[in-house]
Amino acid sequence: MFLTQTVPRQREIIEVLFRNGWDYMRKLLTGGKSEDPQLPTPAVLKKIFIDLGPVYVKLGQLLSTRPDILSRAYIEELSTLQDEVPPVAWTEVEVLIRKQLKRPLEETFKYLNSVPVAAGSIAQTHRATLADGREVALKVQRPGIDVTIAQDIALIQGIADLVARTEFGQNYEIKSIAEEFCKALEAELDFTREASFTDELRRNLSQSKWFDPQQIAIAQIYWELTTPKLMVMEWLDGVPILSAPIASDNSSDTDGKDPIAERKAITTLLFRAFFQQLYIDGFFHADPHPGNLFYLQDGRVALLDCGMVGRLDPRTQQILTEMLLAIVDLDAQRCAQLTLQLADSNQPVIMARLESDYDRMLRKYHNVSLTQINFSQIIYELLQVARNNKIRLPSNMGLYAKTIANLEGVARGFNPELNFFDEIKPLLTDLFRRQLLGDSPVRSLLRTALDLKSLSLQSPRQIESLLDRVTSETLQWNISIRGLDSLRRTTDAAANRLSFSILVGSLIMGAAIISSNPRTPELSLLSNILFAAASLLSLWLIISILRSGRLN
Repeated sequence: MFLTQTVPRQREIIEVLFRNGWDYMRKLLTGGKSEDPQLPTPAVLKKIFIDLGPVYVKLGQLLSTRPDILSRAYIEELSTLQDEVPPVAWTEVEVLIRKQLKRPLEETFKYLNSVPVAAGSIAQTHRATLADGREVALKVQRPGIDVTIAQDIALIQGIADLVARTEFGQNYEIKSIAEEFCKALEAELDFTREASFTDELRRNLSQSKWFDPQQIAIAQIYWELTTPKLMVMEWLDGVPILSAPIASDNSSDTDGKDPIAERKAITTLLFRAFFQQLYIDGFFHADPHPGNLFYLQDGRVALLDCGMVGRLDPRTQQILTEMLLAIVDLDAQRCAQLTLQLADSNQPVIMARLESDYDRMLRKYHNVSLTQINFSQIIYELLQVARNNKIRLPSNMGLYAKTIANLEGVARGFNPELNFFDEIKPLLTDLFRRQLLGDSPVRSLLRTALDLKSLSLQSPRQIESLLDRVTSETLQWNISIRGLDSLRRTTDAAANRLSFSILVGSLIMGAAIISSNPRTPELSLLSNILFAAASLLSLWLIISILRSGRLN
């Protein structure tokens, strides 16, 4: 076994794998001979994560953000994983809360409900009232969860070490994925991190040209009461957005509001709020599932639980904006070019094959109305094509795809009349204008003018210097051609072997000429020496060719 410190937990894992029938991982854990990796069906993999417990549910949720590794069927199945578990007894939670507070619990809170409103694998949430009357929510870390997570992290890293020895593990960088998950899990134990994300998101969405910021609610953090194990935030009173009390399309609306128009307005608000996060702010809420989007009693929409967030740098934002346009235009060649720009490194890719794969994928949508196209499905298929062509994309692409998929899924559930492209069309126009001119067109124009002035002043001198070097024959060209070094080494080796073969042949011919008419004993001895040298050199040449593995 690979980690003797966690033998009981290993036995439990193996029992779960036995019970669910994942033979490949069972053999790997028990030291048996591993064959080509065979994943269980999506439903079985989800069941395994649930049986293994809360930490592995978190692992499944992380994998649901990596469509560059798993197919769409696995992503959709793992996206439904919920980490709801039985709550911890109030007596244990109360002890932890008292330790985290600077003042006595009775002086801090006027009222604290001992029954949690939600319970997860890392924490549970209670409703309370501060001494000054403000309604708050307390997110309390489960006592002892840090010890459990430390044990499971050691196991996950051990399993990753085993899988990394296989070709599958090397191709998909299993160790780096495991390290990414372990860091994310350890970070979730520090609630001040989530609190800072919440503050950053609220600041970003407090102003916008696309929507009324007053319609979006992000909970305020009470930092004086927040610690790594306790987060105190504003209580937002509402219900999950799919349960929003909006009149149905066929009902009579007593308030005089059109339910269809109201649903469309909320859908537009959601799209614009998230597109600002993705394409302008570069910092986004990466888990907008129905339980994290609330419809408040005052009609606002709230974004809850900022534990999972993503970041996009300006270059990536620009590429993804162009990718949106390429998808709308069904432009396979442009999709291929943009995918290579997104790639982590300069990997050897057959461009013609990549373009052909994208063309085949996009051709399915040529005769489909834009209103019927599932945009998130196209995003997943784009990532799948990249994966099939062994192109590694940054991990934030998975979070980006998951965010788009969750957003579109919630929007379609809330408003079945959704037209995705009608929602994003005006935003695309504004995004391209912003890329061309920036936030301040005048400033961008002045910057361009300064660049042109600098270029106009420097160009004559640079041209004069170039002409001087050309006329004085001191101009040198440094050209680097990919693969030229290996071709040169191969050519040198072939030339050396050819020269060697000619030398061996010459020795044999010389020895044969001498031996045909040996007039003295010295000439006979010389003939034998030449034959021996030729034989040894021939043997060495044959061995070197065999060792190189190139007989053709």
